[in-house]
Amino acid sequence: MGRALELARLGRGKTSPNPMVGAVVVNDGKVAGEGYHHKAGSPHAEIIALDNAGEKAKGATLYVNLEPCCHYGRTGPCANAVVEAGISRVVIAMSDPNPLVCGKGIAYLKQRNVEVTTGVLEEEALLLNEIFIKYITTGRPFVMLKTAMSVDGKIAARTGDSRWVTGPEARSWVHVLRNLYDAVLVGINTVLADDPLLTVRLPGEKGKNPVRVVVDSLARTPLNSQVLSQLAEAPTIIATTGGAGVQKIARLKETGAEVLVVPGDGPRVDLKRLMADLAGREITSVMIEGGGEINASALESGLVDKVIWFIAPKIVGGRLSPGPVGGRGITLMADAAQIENLTVTRFGEDICLEGYLKQFRD
Repeated sequence: MGRALELARLGRGKTSPNPMVGAVVVNDGKVAGEGYHHKAGSPHAEIIALDNAGEKAKGATLYVNLEPCCHYGRTGPCANAVVEAGISRVVIAMSDPNPLVCGKGIAYLKQRNVEVTTGVLEEEALLLNEIFIKYITTGRPFVMLKTAMSVDGKIAARTGDSRWVTGPEARSWVHVLRNLYDAVLVGINTVLADDPLLTVRLPGEKGKNPVRVVVDSLARTPLNSQVLSQLAEAPTIIATTGGAGVQKIARLKETGAEVLVVPGDGPRVDLKRLMADLAGREITSVMIEGGGEINASALESGLVDKVIWFIAPKIVGGRLSPGPVGGRGITLMADAAQIENLTVTRFGEDICLEGYLKQFRD
């Protein structure tokens, strides 16, 4: 199962909106075939592993980190192929949370006298496919908020200068993260201050650029900004409101970007509705790389699932130097958002905190 999970990880950032799946066929104590899901629409891991095993699949054991599917989607059902190949036992890490499958694949196998064992390395499997699980069970993207600050909690100097808060190792890791997410989201203030490109630059390999989403309630994104002038690099969605005005929206559309007018009750873009719209476009994951205001809005909306928080060994100071979370803030410390399952990693001189969020109390 460890090898199946290792194979599944080879598909990170490439399989959306599908999960990452690896499979290993073992016959007489030896690996007879293995495979992993490369991308949506391509053969599933089980099919590749069975094809590699050939006749050796008969009477063998199949190890797979996710319950084999039993429905027709972009490809045919894997459970049928497992039975037809003559597999006698299937070891599964976790059941498929997709309502179309969810136990049906396991039941199909058992009904055809295939021995099934479940729950092997289940926690590792759940963590690996956290994005897919959130998306398929809620209909909303998995949201990760990434920020970087000095040790005294500043994301920029009082002049607005923010290049660079962290060192090269941490900045390189951000490109690895972008490569794993379907979309990267920033607010208009970040575009105006930094004019970011928001693409993936990985040394020695070509990454997958995420869809760029700019939250811009009044359609102020400059027409010569990189997110609009470099559309050949990656698609851009400008999320705005009806208050932006028809002419401004028309000018943004002329650049070739998609302009999404998000309905809402206030002057700001309703982030919950925006996330629902993104999910409808099969965007399963969103990485927020904005400033204090968009970070605060996402947190207050209860949208953030995970945080990655870089801390640089620098002291910036200044009453006017911005912090990573703006907005109204809380009135009582008891209402502070709690981070669980925290891990700490070093990137050069910088510290990276990674954890999962308990939502704000209302």
